[in-house]
Amino acid sequence: MPRDGAASTFARIVNTSPPQHSQTGRAGAILLVILLIVVIGLAVGGFLLWPRFEGDAPQVAVSPASDMVGLVPIEIEVTDKGTGLKSVTVSLAQGGGPEQVLASEQYAKPIPSQKVKVDLAKVAGIKEGPAVLKVVARDASLRNSFKGNETVAEKKIAIDVTPPQIELIADDRYINFGGVGIVVYRSSPDTAKTGIKVGAHWFPGFQNVVKEHPDYYFAMFSHAYDVQPTDRATIVATDKAGNTREMRLSYELKNVKYKKSTIAVSDSFYQNKVVPLLKDVSKRDGSVKDVFVAVDKGVRKQNEDLITEVTSKTSPKILWEGAFHQLSNSKVEANFADARTYTYHGEPIDTAFHLGYDLSVTKHYPIEASNSGVVAWTGDLGLYGNAIIIDHGLGLYTLYGHCSQVDVKPGDAVKKGGILGKTGETGFAGGDHLHFGVYLDGVAVLPVEWWDQKWIDENITPKLEGRSGEEIATAQQNERIAKKRAKRRH
Repeated sequence: MPRDGAASTFARIVNTSPPQHSQTGRAGAILLVILLIVVIGLAVGGFLLWPRFEGDAPQVAVSPASDMVGLVPIEIEVTDKGTGLKSVTVSLAQGGGPEQVLASEQYAKPIPSQKVKVDLAKVAGIKEGPAVLKVVARDASLRNSFKGNETVAEKKIAIDVTPPQIELIADDRYINFGGVGIVVYRSSPDTAKTGIKVGAHWFPGFQNVVKEHPDYYFAMFSHAYDVQPTDRATIVATDKAGNTREMRLSYELKNVKYKKSTIAVSDSFYQNKVVPLLKDVSKRDGSVKDVFVAVDKGVRKQNEDLITEVTSKTSPKILWEGAFHQLSNSKVEANFADARTYTYHGEPIDTAFHLGYDLSVTKHYPIEASNSGVVAWTGDLGLYGNAIIIDHGLGLYTLYGHCSQVDVKPGDAVKKGGILGKTGETGFAGGDHLHFGVYLDGVAVLPVEWWDQKWIDENITPKLEGRSGEEIATAQQNERIAKKRAKRRH
């Protein structure tokens, strides 16, 4: 019996144990799950890490773009749209010598962009002549054995740190405040841009104007009505490398007493002249002061901006001849640079400068061109109403405002005394008249000088003939002596 019991127990044990192939299947399933988890992990990891393997190299931009480099600092902008910048190095090589590191930056955390400024004038051992500027930029990508993408940008440049030379040939000893001065000068051949700077205003110089001296620069400038008396005009010459030389001019500023006037704005003038000039209809219901200021300041600014734009495209040749012509049978009713205070029912509401002459004549009087030139612009000029702008060359323009009729178009060549249209009262005009303005490179200037043949003969003609300042001064002195002797004889 015991044996039989033991055998029975053994049989039960054997019968309840799993088969061998069942164990192998379970192990395979577990291995498959583990393998699947690993694959998924690698896929997720690869998906997350793949952007770190991006292949877009950093971009390099050098400013200024000119191959000539001078005293103006070089600005290098490096950008990376991918993982960000890891390092930037700037170096310079000259004459086959070793590279000189100008800047080297490492970033603990990648950055999307960086600007590096290099001032060659402050770098020891820099010589004028050809050189190679080299920029090496590396990003934080894991490509290239985790070294990242690298950009090597080389730019051949010519280093020039010597500013142009300026030689003054002739200038003016006296200049009217608000008027025009004329200088003749010479600048070295490497000059790329030159002219006269007065306050915030710029007046370019022109070559091929002075007789027998095509290399001379002839420049007209204004000590404008809005420039401080203590400021002085300065000749500026800049070369291709950005090096600049300045020469301050010395002259006596003759004070011109500009008038101050008060103008009462009537209800009729406000409704018929001011309100229609405000194009934004929604603002016409504002207070009288707000509407008036929006027109007198806002619209006037738009008008002056347009005048500046038109007068920036002048002919490089003189188109006028002799003194300018005042409108025949006209009388000056309002002067240049008058400081006007506008009042409404006795209360001041705004101030402005009147930048021209108001010439009164009979109604719808024929408008005569003050001198020869080319019509540069015609149209509605806001406060100036229907207007005509004529280019007389070298930055000099005349403006004719408040026209009732315009008989010329842009591009028309006109002669002194030629009919341009008829006077009127369009725009801000309170009655029929001509607003006559003279502009030099967008700056309103004193018109009366241009009506004066003597002023032109003394200040412009001898300089166009190529005479030096000493020659002009001697000739004028001799003329004064001759006049005194002639008076004594009589």
